[in-house]
Amino acid sequence: MTTSIEPIHIVGGGLAGSEAAWQIARAGIPVVLHEMRPVRTTDAHHTDCLAELVCSNSFRSDDADYNAVGLLHHEMRAMESLILKCGDTHRVPAGSALAVDRDGFAEAVQAAIENEPLITIERGEVDGLPPDDWSSVIIATGPLTSPALSEAISTLTGEESLAFFDAIAPIVTKDSIDFDKAWFQSRYDKGEGSDYVNCPMDQAQYNTFMDALIAGEKTEFKEWEKDTPYFEGCLPIEVMAERGRETLRFGPMKPVGLTNPHDPQTKAWGIVQLRQDNALGTLYNLVGFQTKLKYGAQKEVFHTIPGLEKAEFVRLGGIHRNTFLNSPRLLDETFRLKAMPRLRFAGQITGCEGYIESAAIGLLVGRFAAAERTGQAFAPPPATTSMGALLSHITGGAHEDTYQPMNVNFGLFPDLEGAEGLRENGRRLKGRDRKSAYATRAKRDLQSWLENSTHAAE
Repeated sequence: MTTSIEPIHIVGGGLAGSEAAWQIARAGIPVVLHEMRPVRTTDAHHTDCLAELVCSNSFRSDDADYNAVGLLHHEMRAMESLILKCGDTHRVPAGSALAVDRDGFAEAVQAAIENEPLITIERGEVDGLPPDDWSSVIIATGPLTSPALSEAISTLTGEESLAFFDAIAPIVTKDSIDFDKAWFQSRYDKGEGSDYVNCPMDQAQYNTFMDALIAGEKTEFKEWEKDTPYFEGCLPIEVMAERGRETLRFGPMKPVGLTNPHDPQTKAWGIVQLRQDNALGTLYNLVGFQTKLKYGAQKEVFHTIPGLEKAEFVRLGGIHRNTFLNSPRLLDETFRLKAMPRLRFAGQITGCEGYIESAAIGLLVGRFAAAERTGQAFAPPPATTSMGALLSHITGGAHEDTYQPMNVNFGLFPDLEGAEGLRENGRRLKGRDRKSAYATRAKRDLQSWLENSTHAAE
C-alpha cells in the first residue's frame, strides 16, 4: 500500500465483503480483505474464489419498473457496484431474471479485487473479535460465520444469534435431459421466451413424486440444530411438500404460462423448471429444489421426474446452518455495533436475505465506513428507494422481537403520498400500477440523492 491512511479491515470475502472493499477503495482508502478459505473451508463452498455463489446462480428479477429487486439492480448500477458490473458481464439467459455463469462471475470479482492496488487480500480465519488496533472493521462473514467469531459476537452483545437452515439445489448436465419429454420455454414467454427447461408431470406422476419426496431419507440434524427454523424464502422442497400435496403446484412447480409442444392439448398437473447455470449452457439447476434429502434419496426421487430419468447430477443438494444478528436491536443506522462502534456488519449476517440484497448492504456499509474514515458525511439513500427501504428495515424498521431475514420488496417502502398513490378517478392505485408508481418515485428520488451527494463531495 502506498497511502498513509490507516486501512479498513473487512472480514469475509463474499458478495457483501467484496462490494464493500471495492467501494472503499474507490474512495481512495486502503482495505485489508480477510477471507478464511482455503485455510478453513465451509460445507457450502466449493472453490476458493471471492464472491462464490453457493445456493443459486440467480440475482432474481431484473425488472426495474415493477419489481423491487430489479429496482435494487438499477440503483446499484447507478452507484457503480462491482457485483452488478460482473453480473452483467457474465449474464446467462433466464427470462426477465438476472442469472450469471457462477464460475465466470466469481472469477471476475476476484480478478477485480486482486488488481486493485488499494486492496490487500489476506487468507486465514479471524477466529474471534478483531484485534483492538483495527480501528474500523466490517464483518461480512455472511450466513456461514465461523463458530469462534459467532461466539465472540454473542458474548459481546449478550444476544443469542438467531439461526436458520438454508439448502442448496442440485445441478444436472443439459446433455442428460430427455428432450423428447422436456422443452425450452419461459413462463408467459418472458425474456427470450425459452430460457428454462420444463419437465411436465400428469397427476399420477405428480402424486408418485410427492410420495417419494416425503418418504425420502433426510439429513439428520445435530442435537443443537434441531430447533433451528428454516427461512421461509428458501424452504427445502420436501419441507414444502409436507405442508400439503398442492403446495408445490402453487409454488416452484406451478404449471401456468407454459405449453408442452410434445402434447399441446394436455395441461400438465405440475412442471419442474431448470435454469441455465453456466455461460456455456451445459449445466442446469432445478429451480426451487433446494433440499435436505440424502444424496442417494435425491438421485432416486429426482430421477422420477419426466425428462430427468437419466439425468447426470454434477452437484447434489445440500444443507447448512445460517446465522444472523437481531440487527434492529444491535446495530445503529450506519450498521455499527452499538456495543462496539468500531465494528460494522454487512450482508446476510445483518438479516437481509438474498445475494443482491447482501451486496447492496455491503455497498452501503463500505460507503459509511469510508466516509467515517475521511471525516465526511454520507447521507443514506432515501427510504423511498430499494436500497434505502432495505437499510431502514434492517436498522430499525423491523420489530426486534420478531425480526427475520427479509428480501427487498415494495412492502418495505413508505406508502405513496397524495396524487402519486391515486388513479385519475381518485381511487387508490393497485397491482402493477402501484408497483410502477413505487419504482418511478424511487428512480426520481435516487437521482436527486445522487446529484446532492456528488455536489456535497465537491
